[in-house]
Amino acid sequence: MNINQLIIRNLKKNLKNYYLYVFALIFSVALYFAFVTLQYDPSMDAAEGSIKGAAAIRTASVLLVAIVSIFLLYANTIFIKRRSKEIGLFQLIGMTKNKIFRILSAENLILYFGSLLIGIFVGFSVSKIIIMILFKTTGVKAIATLQFSNQALIQTLIVFFIIYLFIMMMNYLFIKRQSILSLFRVTSSTEGNVKKMSIFQMIIGIVGMIFIISGYYVSSKLFDGDFTSMTELFAAMIFILGSVIIGTYLFYKGSVSFLANMIRKSKDGYLTINEVLSLSSIMFRMKSNALLLTIITTVSALAIGLLSLSYISYYSAEKSAENNVPAHFAMTNPGDAEAFTKTLEDHSINYEKKVIEVIQADIDVEQILDANLNELNVDPHMMTMPVISDKAVENIDLSKDESVFTGYDDLLQKFMTLKDSGTIEVKGKNEVIPLIYLGLRKDHLISYDFTSGGLPTAIVDESIFNRLKKDINPEIQKGSTIYIGINIQDEEKVTAANDLFHDGKFTNNHNSRLDMSNNQKMNMGLIMFIVGFLGLTFLITSGCILYFKQMDESEDEKANYTILRKLGFTRGDLLKGIQLKQLYSFGIPLVVGLLHSYFAVQSGWFLFGTEVWTPMVIVMVLYTALYSIFGFLSVLYYKKVIKEAL
Repeated sequence: MNINQLIIRNLKKNLKNYYLYVFALIFSVALYFAFVTLQYDPSMDAAEGSIKGAAAIRTASVLLVAIVSIFLLYANTIFIKRRSKEIGLFQLIGMTKNKIFRILSAENLILYFGSLLIGIFVGFSVSKIIIMILFKTTGVKAIATLQFSNQALIQTLIVFFIIYLFIMMMNYLFIKRQSILSLFRVTSSTEGNVKKMSIFQMIIGIVGMIFIISGYYVSSKLFDGDFTSMTELFAAMIFILGSVIIGTYLFYKGSVSFLANMIRKSKDGYLTINEVLSLSSIMFRMKSNALLLTIITTVSALAIGLLSLSYISYYSAEKSAENNVPAHFAMTNPGDAEAFTKTLEDHSINYEKKVIEVIQADIDVEQILDANLNELNVDPHMMTMPVISDKAVENIDLSKDESVFTGYDDLLQKFMTLKDSGTIEVKGKNEVIPLIYLGLRKDHLISYDFTSGGLPTAIVDESIFNRLKKDINPEIQKGSTIYIGINIQDEEKVTAANDLFHDGKFTNNHNSRLDMSNNQKMNMGLIMFIVGFLGLTFLITSGCILYFKQMDESEDEKANYTILRKLGFTRGDLLKGIQLKQLYSFGIPLVVGLLHSYFAVQSGWFLFGTEVWTPMVIVMVLYTALYSIFGFLSVLYYKKVIKEAL
C-alpha cells in the first residue's frame, strides 16, 4: 500500500466516523459566508437606513468565527488523540514524524477544504433565504436578491485558512512531543476515572448545589426591592454570575457523582444492567469533563436567555405599543386631530375619537411607596404625574377624597413598588389636597407623552380636578393639556390610516401605535435574528462536541460490551442502559442550562417587554428539541458499537 492509498483509506474511515464534524464544518462555513454576504449585498441598502444592521452583522460574524474556531480546535484535539495509536503504529513501521504529519495534513486538507467549498456553495444558496428571514423579522419591505459576493468569498477563505493553520500547528506539536510509548497511552490517560467516592468529593458536590441554589435565590430577589442602591445591585449581579458558574463547575466535579453514589448506596450495591451502564459511567466520566460541561452549560444558558429576552421584546412589541399609545393614533393638537379625522372621513375610514383633559401635578407618594428612591434621585414628596378626571374614565366613580392610579409600567413597579392603599397629597401651585389612595389599575388611558416615561396616571373626582385646574403649576406642564385618541373601527384599515397619518402636515409631535410597534419589532428583530443564528451555531457545535465525547466513550467501553454480550446480555438489554446513559449525558447539561436561563430571564424580563411565558417556553422547547437530536444520534452510534462488540 502506497502513501496515496493510505491517505484515501484513512480519509474514507474518518469521513465515516466523523460525518457530524463535517456537517458542523459545512454548516458553520455556510452560515459565516451568508452572514458576510449580507454586509456586501445591495438589497441590504434598503434596510441599513432603518435597522443600522451592517455593524451588528459584522459583530455577529466575528462572534461566529470565535465559536467555530473553538469548536474546530477542540474537535481536532479529540480526533488527534483518538488517532494516537494509529500514529504510534506509523512510527513503529519506520515512518518519521514529519512524514506522518504530512499524511495527516493531506487528509485534513482534503477533508477541511472540501467541506469549506461545499459550505460556501450552501451559504450562497441559502443567502437569499437568510436575507428574507432578516427582512421578515425586522419588517423591512425590500426585495431580497441572490448575488455572489467576491469580497465575502475572499474573507471566508482567509478566515478559515487561518483556522486551518492553527489546526495544523496543533497536530505538528502533538506529534513532535509524543513518544511511541506515550502515543499508546494517550487515550487511556485522557479520562481521569475515579473508582472511589471521597469525602472531599462529597463536600464539593454539596457546596456546588448550595452555590447554584444561592445564585438562583438572589436572582429571584434582584428587582424585588431588596437591593435599593446601584452598588448593591451591581454586587448582587456579580455574586449571581460567580456563584452560578462556580456552582456549575462544582456540580459536574462532585455533585453528579455524589447524587449517583447516593442512588447506588440506596440499592445496597444491587444494580441492574441499565444502572451499571448509566450511573456508573456518569459517576466516573463527568468529573473529568467538568470544565467542558461548565462552558457548554454556561454558554447554552446565555444563548437561551438572550434569545428569550429578545423574543420577549419582539413578542411584546404590540402590547408595549398599546400601553404607550392606548389608541391607534394619539394627538395633542385639536386642529391636527380635526384635519386627520377629516382625511379619514374623505377616505371612508370609520373611527372613534376620545378626548381627555390632562394636567400635571406634583404628588407626595411617600406613604404608598414601598422602595427607597435615593439612588434614583427621585423625590417621593414631589413626583410629577398626570392627573385626569374620573368623568373621562368608564366604570369608575370616585368621591372627593379618593384617588386611583392607572397605567403603571411593570418596569417601574419593580423599582418603585406601590402599596395597595394609603394616603397621597396632590399639590397645586398654592394648594395641597390630601386624598385616599385606593389602588392601582393596569389600564393605560393616555399616551406616554404625558406620563414622564411610564409613571402612572392619577384619577381624581371631577370637582378635585377642577380645583387643580384653577391652581395649576405652569412650570411642570407638558405643553399640551389635551389627549386625543383616535381608534380605527376596522382593523384591516389601520395600515391605510397610518399612511394617511404620515402624509399629514402636523404642527405637533403625534404618535402612531403601529409605527411604535413596527420600530420595536425592527430593532429587536435584528437582535433576535443575530442571537438566533449564533445560538443555533453554538447548539450544533456543542452538540457535536458532546457527541464526539460519547463516541470516544463508546470505543473505550467496547471491551465491556463484549464481556456483557458473552455473559448472555442481549443487544436490547445493553441498549436500554445506553439510552438511560444518553439521557443523563445530554439531559443533565440541558436541564442545568435551562434552569440557569429560566432564573436569568425571570429576574429581568420586565426590562424587555410585557409577555414572558409564551416566548420563553417557545425558545426552550425549540432548543430542547434540536439539542435532543444529538442524543438520538449518540444512541445510534452506541447501537453500532454494541453490534460490533460481538
